[in-house]
Amino acid sequence: MALKCGIVGLPNVGKSTLFNCLSNAKAQSANFPFCTIEPNLGTTSVPDPRLEKLEELVNPERVVPTTMEIVDIAGLVKGASKGEGLGNQFLANIRETDAILHVLRCFDDGNIVHVDGSVDPIRDKEIIDIELQLKDFETIDKKIQSLARVIKSGDKDALKENELALRIKTGLEQGKSVRGLGFSQDEMDVIKSFNLITSKPVMYVCNVDEASVKSGNQYVEQVRAAVAAENAEVLVIGAKIEADITELETYDERQMFLEELGLEEPGVNRLIRQAYHLLNLQTYFTAGVKEVRAWTIRKGMTAPQAAGVIHSDFEKGFIRAEVMKYHDYIQYGSESAVKDAGKFKVEGKEYVVEDGDIMHFRFNV
Repeated sequence: MALKCGIVGLPNVGKSTLFNCLSNAKAQSANFPFCTIEPNLGTTSVPDPRLEKLEELVNPERVVPTTMEIVDIAGLVKGASKGEGLGNQFLANIRETDAILHVLRCFDDGNIVHVDGSVDPIRDKEIIDIELQLKDFETIDKKIQSLARVIKSGDKDALKENELALRIKTGLEQGKSVRGLGFSQDEMDVIKSFNLITSKPVMYVCNVDEASVKSGNQYVEQVRAAVAAENAEVLVIGAKIEADITELETYDERQMFLEELGLEEPGVNRLIRQAYHLLNLQTYFTAGVKEVRAWTIRKGMTAPQAAGVIHSDFEKGFIRAEVMKYHDYIQYGSESAVKDAGKFKVEGKEYVVEDGDIMHFRFNV
């Protein structure tokens, strides 16, 4: 399941520095606007301590974590919706992502220029919000025009879509993003086909200095207050500190550095996990001597759908799923012990997979 998070923000807020920490790729990082022109693409593992526990018990030949694609997209400026700067390219790139990581500068540093001359994360957020809303307004206006022709034929689905489109247009006129308009999940499923940028889930990443990395600062509080009504998450991170952590060669050195800052783990670990949650994802595992592996699925998927993530044939020919709960496996120490304890379950096509399930699928094609 290839999922993408797009890192966005104004020029010089720390997007590329953060991207470098999240992936093995090395994006350019420089103190001038438009350093990033082509979007950089990297793949990052989703940190999951449960994999380490399973590895200890199973002792497999290899361990495969689940991954997420991160895209570092060119900085945006005022007028992007009309093609200013790299606007058209930016907007095309962001449409292809599943979720948005919106980086906001929440630190003072006279040595790093700000594209608008001063530090103001709320103004920065609103600049990008307005540009994305303007682009969505243009998209939804065209959608309403195309639906008008279909509605004349009495198409009931078109009538429902038109009702949603008109509500979206009204919301955008009021300066609201689609995700904050209170649509139900069923409605959002329909809206997804409209391909609107502001309908995507968003995480605001507050890039702070070292002194603020543990408890935030006044800029972070301003951001929290500004996005309280949105269906969004806020994460505090120090991109410069994360870059320093990645330069350290050993695990022990990194842990010592984190302890000095009063942190339990790198901020990028929290960011990846929260992005995973933002996308409404969860993990199940397959565990055997050849391989212990984490698989990404959307919450609410049934056993056949989860099997299909491994291979489409598994879903087509699904017979049953053999399921163990992660905590049972850790408690009893092996599959045979789980069976002896009566905790080994056989589930059918209606079974909804839970986070952490250890599964084996039976199928016939």
